[in-house]
Amino acid sequence: MILNCIAVDDEPLALGLVCSFIEQTPFLNLVGRFSSGVKALEMIHEAQIDLVFLDIQMPDLTGIQMARLLDRQPGSAGPRVIFTTAFNNYALEGFKVDALDYLLKPFDYEEFLKAAHKARSYAELLQPEQRSPSAEQEEYLFLKVEYQLVRVAIKDILYIEGLKDYVKVYLEHTERPILTLTSLKALEQKLSPKAFMRIHRSYIVALDRISSVTKNAVAIGDLNISIGEQYKEAFNGYLSKWL
Repeated sequence: MILNCIAVDDEPLALGLVCSFIEQTPFLNLVGRFSSGVKALEMIHEAQIDLVFLDIQMPDLTGIQMARLLDRQPGSAGPRVIFTTAFNNYALEGFKVDALDYLLKPFDYEEFLKAAHKARSYAELLQPEQRSPSAEQEEYLFLKVEYQLVRVAIKDILYIEGLKDYVKVYLEHTERPILTLTSLKALEQKLSPKAFMRIHRSYIVALDRISSVTKNAVAIGDLNISIGEQYKEAFNGYLSKWL
């Protein structure tokens, strides 16, 4: 798989280094180089760009601002971002805008290549899903946890809890939930409505994991989860099939 790339950095030496690294890498194709985030956005809107190597501190448009304008969602089409910066205090911001990696200047080709391989692996994971769903994709979810993708077996999911900026996925045989930067709505769209149901603004439950039901809550093991008022009608409709 060949990834079309652009590099964006207002420092000529840094821009030249990233471009030379891209040109050394067989599976990367350098489409353009830019010293301005605004000009880079024009290219992204006009061409098929898979990956952006992006500096953070730039005068007209910062890398963080540019990444937000790309409006990336995990698993959706569009360019991924690898940040290249001399400052380590932007790592959390990079995570929040769904960056694939964060290269701290000065970095060498080995570090660059490791990040590039991560981008290619991510693209290869998504490619079959975009072509046609398969049994493999129906059995697993790929969740972004920090700067890696974690494969989760759908059959192991007990319930999912939505927080402000994150989602906790609770699994069978695992003490701690998986914390991933996405929304409850985004995960809901990836799950089969025959197997999962949203019963509260903050919870999705695996229907076959429900052990008991009361008027206002369901039990999954020892945990009771309230049924939100706006979800009661749909849940009662599901229950009526079995009564």
